[in-house]
Amino acid sequence: MGVGVPLWRATDRREAWVTLGALLLLVVGAPAAGWAGGALAEDRLQRSVRAQHEERRATVAVVAERVPGKRRFSGDPDAGTERVPVTAAWSAPDGTPRTGEVTTAPGAGEPGSPVRIWTDGAGLPVPPPMSPGAARTHALLGGFGAFLLAAGAVEAGRRLAVAGLVRRRYALLDQEWAAAGPDWGRAGTGS
Repeated sequence: MGVGVPLWRATDRREAWVTLGALLLLVVGAPAAGWAGGALAEDRLQRSVRAQHEERRATVAVVAERVPGKRRFSGDPDAGTERVPVTAAWSAPDGTPRTGEVTTAPGAGEPGSPVRIWTDGAGLPVPPPMSPGAARTHALLGGFGAFLLAAGAVEAGRRLAVAGLVRRRYALLDQEWAAAGPDWGRAGTGS
């Protein structure tokens, strides 16, 4: 029997090593990237929450009148989604009286009723500060996004490496076919 082509070529071994490396990165690297991204986001968001709580003050305003025909939708999950604009009066931190348009829950905007609003140091209305729980949720989602991004990058890298190895394998096969010559498979050609 003649010498045949080995069933386990060098490109097959390289492809196996690339796959093993990608698997290790998916098992260890992607979760580490997700944890690091989530921890970094958590730290930054909790600092922002503390800064917002220091800069903003809860104030009670008195509703003067409803603003007719307007409804707004808030992105604040703690405040509900639908908000009704009203004109209200309140005092700034230095005691200066303020009047302006603020938003409140749909049932709480009757004239004369108290409404809780948030103001900055100058007494101007601002959105409520983010809660620590909302910051934690955002950080978890950010960490999960970092995990998915890292896993996708590992898989894309693996696919690119395997595609290069397959091209190399086919180029080697083409060279071997060319070396076999046009008389390959004919009887009596010296093989």
